[in-house]
Amino acid sequence: MNVFARFWFEKNEKSYIGVGRAELLTRIAESGSISKAAKQMGMSYKAAWDSVDIMNKLSPSPLVESCNGGKGGGGTKLTPLGFEALKAFNELERVKNIFFDYLDNSQDFAELTKRLSDLESALEDFKAK
Repeated sequence: MNVFARFWFEKNEKSYIGVGRAELLTRIAESGSISKAAKQMGMSYKAAWDSVDIMNKLSPSPLVESCNGGKGGGGTKLTPLGFEALKAFNELERVKNIFFDYLDNSQDFAELTKRLSDLESALEDFKAK
């Protein structure tokens, strides 16, 4: 038996960052372009821009900012807060995967319950230290 889960950040009861938006931020950081990031993900530019706009509006300061044109043209980049948000999301995703990898391959619900109990005990021991 395998166990699956997804998580996302919400702010003001609105979706802030989840798997898709984290991927969008990653691709913007790599490509320097919302348009290129959208194409890589198979999404429209408008959908990508709307996602960036929502994240920026929910943030205390923007996660993504546009760069003015010049010799090489304009572009888009993650702000320091954008990199922090992406790092926090990716770290939580990593920890979530470790947790669920431990639960995976349980043979039945009794074994799954035992593993959850073991994890809870380990967490309590950790908190007590």
